[in-house]
Amino acid sequence: MGKMVKKIVLTLFLGINFLIAQNTEYWQQHVDYTMDVAMNVENYQYDGTQKLVYTNNSPDTLNRVYYHLYFNAFQPGSEMDIRLQTIQDGDGRMMNEGASRIATLTANEIGYLHVQSLTQNGKAVKFNEEETILVVDLAEPILPGGTATFDMEFKGQVPLQIRRSGRNNREGVALSMTQWYPKMAEYDFEGWHPNPYIAREFHGVWGDFDVKITIDKEYVIGGTGYLQNPNEIGHGYEAPETKVKTKGKTLTWHFKAPMVHDFAWGADSEYVHDIVEMENGPDLHFFYKDNDEIRENWKNLQPKTVAAMEFFNKNVGEYPYEQYSVIQGGDGGMEYAMCTLITGERSFGSLVGVMVHEMAHSWFQHVLATNESKHSWMDEGFTSFISSLCMNQIMEQGKENPFEGSYKGYFNLVRSGFEQPQTTHADRYDKNFAYGVAAYSKGSIFLAQLGYVIGQDKLMESLRKYYSDFKFKHPTPNDIKRTAEKVSGIELDWYLTDWTQTTNTIDYGVKEVVADGNKTKIVLERKGLMPMPLDILVVDTEGNSSIYYVPLRMMRGEKVNPYPSLDRTVSEDWPWAYPTYELILDMPLENLAGLNIDPSQLMADIERTNNIWQAE
Repeated sequence: MGKMVKKIVLTLFLGINFLIAQNTEYWQQHVDYTMDVAMNVENYQYDGTQKLVYTNNSPDTLNRVYYHLYFNAFQPGSEMDIRLQTIQDGDGRMMNEGASRIATLTANEIGYLHVQSLTQNGKAVKFNEEETILVVDLAEPILPGGTATFDMEFKGQVPLQIRRSGRNNREGVALSMTQWYPKMAEYDFEGWHPNPYIAREFHGVWGDFDVKITIDKEYVIGGTGYLQNPNEIGHGYEAPETKVKTKGKTLTWHFKAPMVHDFAWGADSEYVHDIVEMENGPDLHFFYKDNDEIRENWKNLQPKTVAAMEFFNKNVGEYPYEQYSVIQGGDGGMEYAMCTLITGERSFGSLVGVMVHEMAHSWFQHVLATNESKHSWMDEGFTSFISSLCMNQIMEQGKENPFEGSYKGYFNLVRSGFEQPQTTHADRYDKNFAYGVAAYSKGSIFLAQLGYVIGQDKLMESLRKYYSDFKFKHPTPNDIKRTAEKVSGIELDWYLTDWTQTTNTIDYGVKEVVADGNKTKIVLERKGLMPMPLDILVVDTEGNSSIYYVPLRMMRGEKVNPYPSLDRTVSEDWPWAYPTYELILDMPLENLAGLNIDPSQLMADIERTNNIWQAE
């Protein structure tokens, strides 16, 4: 090889290594929004200006950017409409007698969001509206480490309430303003994520928001951000001794929100605004339509909201903002930065349940913020897990297994034959049922079952460390896996792979129980493809109980005894490839009363009838 060729090869090699080294450095983009919006409550149309300062912290030069224009989904013939019409089990909230509600929207009922003008650093850019995505070809590249200022004028119309956003929901709330503004798409180590809006999940860029909303003075607004001009606004925000005097027909509400990746608000002329000041936590705001049917529930909801905030602070980590708002609106429950919109005409238990679930999202979606579209189980599942624990405590449910509903849902999905791997993009599930169980139930079991594998104390320690290490960092599945490995000292690549990337199932059973001299031989079998360690409860004829623990060899470690009141015998590791395993009990067969694989039932064994053996 000649010197010149060697030099070229060496240069290429060094360049590749440089890129590899560079990509191990964590980075994320940053956005700062300044918006001024005027809402017409007569026709539900609004005009706005937006100044967006975009910082490119990536190692890449950007020649194009993308914005989300979510409201354009609420038009007949949109991708959301067609998906609703063609999926086998359409969302009932979006249907009317089995037909798409979007398909029948008239010109004054549809939603739209149109960009009127857009410049980059004062220079006009080329942009093209492709339904819910705005494609922008830049006037000049944004270099690594560089910034660009985008100035925009936009117009919107709020659709009838159909999904998350909208006007005049079924409970009469005037405005549920979510996904309402042109929002910069996320660019991360995987590239751009300009996903069309088809009623699923979101991914956003963190930044600071400075938002002014001008609206009819009778309307009360609650949502993301800290109100900057309470004494001009009134409506329960101002100091008690302050008398607010307003001139004209409108008020301008000024909010600032630091380090959030979305901005949402609800508004109604009949909102009651209550504030609860927590002793060691944020101020809690409640916005609801004051009527006899819901008033008592919404008053009683407030101490439960305090209890939930305290629970999450203790078991996950400190909530990083000074305010959280629970707002009546929307079409069910949906989480947003520093707030949630929930429907309010519910039983008390349901009202607390939806509040707890949506509040829990503040940690797993609005502070950790995984890419929901690609890893919805990390958001919805982890939220379901921690909210189940929270409900069990604050509502004194007394459930031995707070996750029993998640396991039931997962087993139903397996039996249905419709399961798809959790790596499936949220929009690509063939059935809403399959998505819901994969994201919520199977995602919750990921953690509940992880506690079975590494121990409950190690699980909760892992969860707290995961939050501490990855808040504001868009963690990926590998991050929760590596965190649990570091905390527990157990290798878990097999667990992440099988549970999330395949539809392999767990099925272990007692195949045979026979005498072996003065001992008893238990033949265990692995019938499912997914490996697991086993806890086996052994009961003798005198009623004495003990535990035999069969570690999985590929774990390269062992959990502590989860049953400290029982003696435990740690057996030889089970190499996964072997379909059977022989366990020798130091007792004669006639002294054995029964066996139970996994008495905790936290292992998601799809056929539990073969987990138990009883002497005849």
